[in-house]
Amino acid sequence: MLELKNIKKQFDGRTILDNLNLQVPDGQILAIVGPSGAGKTTLLRCISGLETVDSGEFSLDGQVFDPAENRDNDKVIGVVFQDFQLFPNLTVKANITLAPELVLKQDKQTADETAQRLIDQLNLSGKEDLYPYQLSGGQKQRVAIVRALAMNPKILCYDEPTSALDPDLRQTVEDIILGLKQTKMTQIVVTHDMEFAEHVADQIMRVEPIKA
Repeated sequence: MLELKNIKKQFDGRTILDNLNLQVPDGQILAIVGPSGAGKTTLLRCISGLETVDSGEFSLDGQVFDPAENRDNDKVIGVVFQDFQLFPNLTVKANITLAPELVLKQDKQTADETAQRLIDQLNLSGKEDLYPYQLSGGQKQRVAIVRALAMNPKILCYDEPTSALDPDLRQTVEDIILGLKQTKMTQIVVTHDMEFAEHVADQIMRVEPIKA
C-alpha cells in the first residue's frame, strides 16, 4: 500500500498541498480530480519523485521512502505523461527498451522480449519500427504506457490520460487501465474527466485550490 502523510508543498510562497493524507491499497485505482490549479499534477509529480515536498512522509508497504531520492524509483513508480515525452529520434521499440537496458541493466534480448510482449498486449504490433511522428495520438499514448510498464513498476501514474483523445480512444485508455487492474497493478490517475474517473477508479480524491 502507498501511503502519504501530512504532505505539504509550496511554490513561490503559495501553498499547493497542505497536510494532505491518502492511502492507495495494492491493486486499486485512485483517481485524483479537481479544477485546474488545484494541485492534481503537482501531487502526481511529488508521488513520482519529479518534485520534492516541503514536509510529510511517503511509505510503501510500510517502509518509509523518499520518491525524489530513491535511485530505484523508476522501478517503483512509473509515469505516463500528458504529452507522452517520447524520444522523437527513437523508434517505438527503442523508446521502450532504452530505460530497461540502461537503468535495469537488462540484456538486449530480455528487454526486446518484454517490449514485444507489451507491444502485442496493447495492440501496437507492427508499429515497432515507426517513429513518434508517424503515430496517432492514441498510439503515442499506448507507447507511453508500454514504456512505463517495461520498467515493471509497482505503481503506475497517469497525468490526464484522456485529455487529447476522442471518445473511442478514451474508451481504449479506460479498457487498458481496467485491464492492468486485473494484473493487480496499483494505479493513480489524474484527470479533469469526472465520468472517466467514475468508470475506472476504486476511490476518487477531489482536490480544490487552497485559498491564500
